[in-house]
Amino acid sequence: MKLAVTGKGGVGKTTVSALLAHAFKSAGHSVVAIDCDPDSNLLACMGYPHPENVKPLVELHALIEEKMGVKPGTTGGMFRLNPFVEDIPDRYAVEIDGIRVLVAGAVKKGGAGCYCPENSLIRALISHLLVDEKSDLVLDMEAGVEHLSRGTIRTVDALLIVVEPGLRSVETAIRVRDLAIDLGLKRVIALGNKIQNEYDVGFIRKAMQDIELVGFLPFDVHIREAEIAGRPVASASEQMRKAIHDVVTAIEAKTAKLS
Repeated sequence: MKLAVTGKGGVGKTTVSALLAHAFKSAGHSVVAIDCDPDSNLLACMGYPHPENVKPLVELHALIEEKMGVKPGTTGGMFRLNPFVEDIPDRYAVEIDGIRVLVAGAVKKGGAGCYCPENSLIRALISHLLVDEKSDLVLDMEAGVEHLSRGTIRTVDALLIVVEPGLRSVETAIRVRDLAIDLGLKRVIALGNKIQNEYDVGFIRKAMQDIELVGFLPFDVHIREAEIAGRPVASASEQMRKAIHDVVTAIEAKTAKLS
């Protein structure tokens, strides 16, 4: 399973990414999770101590020069378009409960700086992991698909948009859906999060009629407490563990139908 998880800031996509990674691992799969959000919180959400000490890949200058053949920050020059990246997860991933976690860091956007060795290295790594049949992949994205090129996005099993009850969250979901389809990805699904009552469910169902929903996750105070305390969210709530299991089952059914 290869999933890219996105959504408006604050909807809980990083929490969902952590829960999904643990659910796949609990099912006996080898799992790689990549934090692709510039505001990286995946390590903290998974309970890793002192996540601030883990340097993002785009800031590892020696690695970038080794893989790309040029110094970081180079623009407009020549660098390797197909670097060897297969060893990066083993060399640089942090292992948490058997899950390998990588922090990508912020990609550059716009202008000449967008086509640079740092961006190209991250895209090459993601492209490799997307076709690696030995492991599941969970990409914790920002609200967009900047880390995925037109070529690589087609190999994602699904783009999962996390939505909470609220107009801004829905508006972001629709914009991301449209961008993903423009890039050639038709496997776009949505997940309702922070659900407190049937009104929340009804609001999301009505607002997301054009995007297939794979389930709903409850608002759970135990998850919030774990996030504040820096404890792993995956072990914070039995209710959430069961809910994410149902979501994974629905995602697998949806992606199998689209294959």
